[in-house]
Amino acid sequence: MTLKSYTAILLVVFALTGCASDPLDVDASGIKAPIRFVNVDSLFVNADSATMIELHHRFQKEIPNIYEYQLGYCLGIGNVSDTAFQRSMKLFLTEPYIQRVEKRIEEKFNNTEKHKLAIISGFQHLRYHFPKGKLPENIVFMNSFFASNAFSTEKEIGIGLERYLGKETDVVKELPADQFYEWMKDGLDERFLTRDALCAWIMTHYVEDVNGSLIENIIRWGKILYLTEAALPNEQGSLIMRYSEQDLKWALDHEYDVWTYLVKDKLLFKIDERMRTNLLNDGPFTVGLPEKGPDRLGQFLGWRMVKKYMEIKKVTVEELLNTPYTAILAEYEID
Repeated sequence: MTLKSYTAILLVVFALTGCASDPLDVDASGIKAPIRFVNVDSLFVNADSATMIELHHRFQKEIPNIYEYQLGYCLGIGNVSDTAFQRSMKLFLTEPYIQRVEKRIEEKFNNTEKHKLAIISGFQHLRYHFPKGKLPENIVFMNSFFASNAFSTEKEIGIGLERYLGKETDVVKELPADQFYEWMKDGLDERFLTRDALCAWIMTHYVEDVNGSLIENIIRWGKILYLTEAALPNEQGSLIMRYSEQDLKWALDHEYDVWTYLVKDKLLFKIDERMRTNLLNDGPFTVGLPEKGPDRLGQFLGWRMVKKYMEIKKVTVEELLNTPYTAILAEYEID
């Protein structure tokens, strides 16, 4: 065997070994994820008066937390008598704009099977990495009246279907511009539905909240996004980050600049609510950084830091969860 042939074989072996060591490259198809789906919105829209009260009582028992969230926070009905509930719900569903929203929901989501399968696959992957990890008992499709994408309770995830109609849909275009800015409407995209459901659950039940420094919050978000990626390993980074491809490219191209800004201005270890909001929350861009860039660049940086750590340390996803932020910070270098 020539030296050239031997070298070629070694390269193939190393490549195969590298692929096999990817902690996200797993087969989760045999994992059980018993999750029940219910479309509250569709059931109410098609219910007569008697059925509406029956559904009301049923949901109060079966999905109490998410149902209370929808009635109280989203629709503003709250915990009222059956008669008041029926009157309020009918008033809501017969309002002309809501009727058109419901029509668009029915047109776009008349069959949610693909979303159910994608969500189940995501939780199968999550259960693969966390065999004793908590799964939702119910996924609830609803109309949140544009209040929420995905909301996680102790046992349920509520998904506002109207938040995934797309910015070109007439009822989305009609949303008041002083409350729903263009950057908000840009995010009302169906392709983010499964991602949002998994991310909401992971954020609530897997990665603990922190009240510390900016870097602690950045790395917390890095863990949330990495676990979301672990649940959806075949999705593009832009979807995991909830970015467009152009925004992800900008962030990757300017990763060093973002890091330098935080280091030079000595922001990493500051405990500053406003700074956390600027770097981690949704917006048209990230305050303090060029307006050409996307929002949530602190989240992006955390995701990159965690990915770098996982590449270097070769630990499991479960082990990552208990890794202190200082260990992840110590391994971060920009290539």
